[in-house]
Amino acid sequence: MIDLSVQNLTKSFEVGNKVLDGLTFDVNEGEHVGILGMNGCGKTTLFRLISGEMTPDEGQIAVHRGRRVGLISQIPHYPDGWTTEDVLRDAQSQVRETGRKAQALAARMAQDDSPELLMEYDRLAEEFRCRGGYDMDTERSRIANGLDIPPDMREREFDLLSGGEKTRVNLARLILEDTDILLLDEPTNHLDLRATEWLEDYILHFKGTVLAISHDRYFLDIVAGRCIEIKDGKAEFYSGNYSFYTVERQRRFDEQLKKYEKDQAKIAQLTQAAARLHLWAIMGNDALHKRAFSMEKRIERLSQTERPTEARKLRASFKEREFRGDEVLVMEGLTKGFDGRTLFSGLDMTVTGGERIALIGDNGTGKSTLIKLIMGEETPDAGWVRRGPSVRVAYLPQIVKFVQPSLSALDTLISECRCTPQQARDRLGAFGFSGEDALKAVGALSGGEQSRLRLCILMGGDINLLILDEPTNHLDIPSREWMEDALEEYGEALLFISHDRYFIEKFATRIWALENGAITDFRGGFEEYRQYRLRRDAIAQAAKRAEPKEKKTPHRKKTSDAEKRKRKIEREIEKVEERIKALEALAEENASDYEKLMEIDAEKVALDSEMDALYGEWGDLDEG
Repeated sequence: MIDLSVQNLTKSFEVGNKVLDGLTFDVNEGEHVGILGMNGCGKTTLFRLISGEMTPDEGQIAVHRGRRVGLISQIPHYPDGWTTEDVLRDAQSQVRETGRKAQALAARMAQDDSPELLMEYDRLAEEFRCRGGYDMDTERSRIANGLDIPPDMREREFDLLSGGEKTRVNLARLILEDTDILLLDEPTNHLDLRATEWLEDYILHFKGTVLAISHDRYFLDIVAGRCIEIKDGKAEFYSGNYSFYTVERQRRFDEQLKKYEKDQAKIAQLTQAAARLHLWAIMGNDALHKRAFSMEKRIERLSQTERPTEARKLRASFKEREFRGDEVLVMEGLTKGFDGRTLFSGLDMTVTGGERIALIGDNGTGKSTLIKLIMGEETPDAGWVRRGPSVRVAYLPQIVKFVQPSLSALDTLISECRCTPQQARDRLGAFGFSGEDALKAVGALSGGEQSRLRLCILMGGDINLLILDEPTNHLDIPSREWMEDALEEYGEALLFISHDRYFIEKFATRIWALENGAITDFRGGFEEYRQYRLRRDAIAQAAKRAEPKEKKTPHRKKTSDAEKRKRKIEREIEKVEERIKALEALAEENASDYEKLMEIDAEKVALDSEMDALYGEWGDLDEG
């Protein structure tokens, strides 16, 4: 059954400039679809048209009868003084109204037990039950906790919340309203990793229809069953998630380019042949004109094949300064608090040359504060941080500011980098600021453009420690891919804060997870860290379940033996994990050797079974 049908949709904001030009697609009930396309291609416009916030110039949008559509980017106006809790409770108002009607009917039935009243009461009671009426308070708290809406925020006035906080509350409201068709426009923008993972799990179990616009490629890989790309105002379809889309898009490009080149070669051949036939016909064989005209018609058909185009890739790379020494960065006993609350204490960390470290954690844990301490922008309450004597650092903050926002991008680059106008234009061109864009005032640039300009300035210096605070926050997917291309060629130390798991997985070789005032220092990539965290949480849960059983006083000798065995098992688990990691590296080295990969896979299966057995024994000892 089709939940949503878009037919020949057209929308313009300027005469002759159609954002959507005959856009057509259908979405079936329960489908989860990623909406892709360059910034400005009309993705958000499409959502506003579907939700009824805007009207199309031409075309039709049909939503299946009875289906409720919710758009996350819409933040309704609420009465003055309403708290966040009032907003969340209002999302359940229809369910509560159903309950009130059922109660009123129950009171009437005390004097009137007619079959009609009984049937209506049964219908309302069943609707109340099916829509979760008996669990409203529990469900409200579950969703609020999942989306990082703590109790103190629920008590605050909604109008006093930040834009990001309002977006999270609005997302919670949509979910509580039990919407049938969710339109999610950058839903992860203001969520930390934990809340993003919660939302992904919710969407995976959501039985309704979902259309999601997102620059979070990891998110799209998980939630999207297929993708629709808006290109030149029309829809192109891909029957898989984001990773499938990237591979298939490149395959189509290569195929179209190959066809174009083949047709161009044929056109050149036919053009030459037709010219010869016309010449021979002039010499006395008029019949050859007909053959030449036939060839020219074929040339006309072949000429309709367009050369495929790709978005122009930015060409830039960091200038590196060779690092000499053992330590890039050292922290010892580092402690910092804010508003009477300790963010972290006693941090002891060392960074050496060439390491790539992702600093992750929930919002408010102190990640940006830690970076500011490293940069010397803030002073620690205790402890110290030191950079190596030969370290040259470059820092991209989360919010980019320029001292003179009225200066153009060109003048800003000349001023800060002390280069010639031509050198400045060349560098700006490599970063996508060409022509009139280079003459725009920096204060008028978008957040993404300002980040790009700041990077352009940073890349001009010799550096061996690069620190980035949420570098992909304001960037669309092509810009993120460009930044990744530039970073791949950078071989010195990198420390970055990010919620972009695709970015983290691509670059991090070490994870600093800041939580509960301390850092978990994990040597490995993000996916390995996730698996480690899952095992750690499983062990913690097992230990928690075992706590009541520890009330009895066990025999001292038996406890000692069990503890020794547990420690031995933990060492064996570490060895197995190291072997699995080594096998994964070996598999990458032998990616083209099918027989070797089969051997490696067989050994990994055996090690996984061994790991399960060890964890099982560990859990039994813990419960014993």
